[in-house]
Amino acid sequence: MANLGQLRVAEVSACSEVRLYRQNGPERFWRLLLDPAPAPAEWDAAVRAAAPLLPREAQAADIETLLCNTLGEGQFGPNHWRLDPLKRAYYGMKPILPRRLSSSLRRMHRSLAERSFRLGWPIEPRYASFQWEVVDQLLQARSQSAVSHIHFWPQGRPFAFALTHDVETAEGQAFVRTVADLDASYGFRSSFNFVAEDYPLDKDLIDELRERGFEIGLHGLRHNGKTFRSHTDFLRQAKRINHHLRSLKAVGFRTPLTHRHPGWMQALDIEYDLSFFDTDPYEPLPGGTMSLWPFVLGRFVELPYTLVQDHTLAAVLRETTPRLWLEKVDFIRKYSGLALVISHPDYLRDPQTWRIYVDFLRAMRNAGDFWHALPRDVAQWWRQRAAAPSIAALDGAVERTIDISEASAAGSFANAAQMA
Repeated sequence: MANLGQLRVAEVSACSEVRLYRQNGPERFWRLLLDPAPAPAEWDAAVRAAAPLLPREAQAADIETLLCNTLGEGQFGPNHWRLDPLKRAYYGMKPILPRRLSSSLRRMHRSLAERSFRLGWPIEPRYASFQWEVVDQLLQARSQSAVSHIHFWPQGRPFAFALTHDVETAEGQAFVRTVADLDASYGFRSSFNFVAEDYPLDKDLIDELRERGFEIGLHGLRHNGKTFRSHTDFLRQAKRINHHLRSLKAVGFRTPLTHRHPGWMQALDIEYDLSFFDTDPYEPLPGGTMSLWPFVLGRFVELPYTLVQDHTLAAVLRETTPRLWLEKVDFIRKYSGLALVISHPDYLRDPQTWRIYVDFLRAMRNAGDFWHALPRDVAQWWRQRAAAPSIAALDGAVERTIDISEASAAGSFANAAQMA
């Protein structure tokens, strides 16, 4: 059980964009069906009591700073969004490096990345533990044994599942139909995110995908690691990005190489973004939002990917099965989160990566206890759930009850997962 006296507040928050995360407080996350509704002071007390479950650098005395330190990755310091000179040089050369050499360099970097990483991986449970502890503390303060809330997903499904594909090259684009056919053969639909200016876009393919129920998104202008060189340059690119979004009738975006900056990205005309993750030590900007759920990031909804990328799984970690994906899905199910995976038609051409992906789809189809949706639908539902004046006003909404023992056990389970 968290103790209010244990709270260790970081002296200075490194997150300068507090405003971007204000819509993600526990009252909107939980959507409790309490009458009277908890007052702000009640939420504040519960948050302060639960905060010690978070990493020390993420703790804060107020919920806005706490959200900025977690969802906004402020716990990683003020220079978190900047690539160091060595990485800038590497990603500047990456487009001309042979893919095999690039994979070898990433494997060489693996041990350093793992040693210096502060979050848990592949499971980082502490933000989930924090959310459940908030409810536990609220119930204790009210001397209540249980509370109802609007369940996280339509029809009361235990978790959400979304497939996304980033198409990095013309060779990857030529393989898209094969990937789409595979997804469809298992009953799934996915989003395909195309790079706007690196290769001629196959408009017939894009129209066909849309007609078949797939979603089209944008994966930046060029896949060259130069999207965030400077704010001024990014704003110039944002105008072209927005043009391509309109041309493709796309509402979703993922930055190339997951280089990202939440403040700068507010210039994009998108409904949702896919550039962040809950935890990942292997990306150019390692870190994570710690969140298994979508959240509002200023103008748009962020859908963090919560399953390791296919290339990392197969080429860096040298996995030969979807074991890590499926173990993480089991954890996500316990907390009603979002299982969102990135794969690449470029890398799925590799027989080993293809086999892993096929086995994963087969296992997910056989499970079948989730809400499968396109990213745009996940983002839309998350906004509607947060804004619904009542459960009756939200089509597909289901009431769920959580009792104090369940809330306490969920926090204990997350803590045990962190220790494992």
